Amino acid sequence: MASRALTEPQMRGLLAKRLRFHVVVSLGIATFYKFAVAEPRKKAYADFYRNYDSVKDFEKMRRAGIFQSAK
Repeated sequence: MASRALTEPQMRGLLAKRLRFHVVVSLGIATFYKFAVAEPRKKAYADFYRNYDSVKDFEKMRRAGIFQSAK
């Protein structure tokens, strides 16, 4: 009586099964990243540049002596 200690490996459909799993996981991670990182970052940039005055910032840096060519 021969008993099998090891089961035979699944060969047929293995790639499709693993691809389905990895596609679902990667889409979940991409969705999480979009709403947890990208959207708040875009909102923070929009809030910053809504009231940003580049001329006023330049004058402040010029008075502080950051620029060598603009006196």
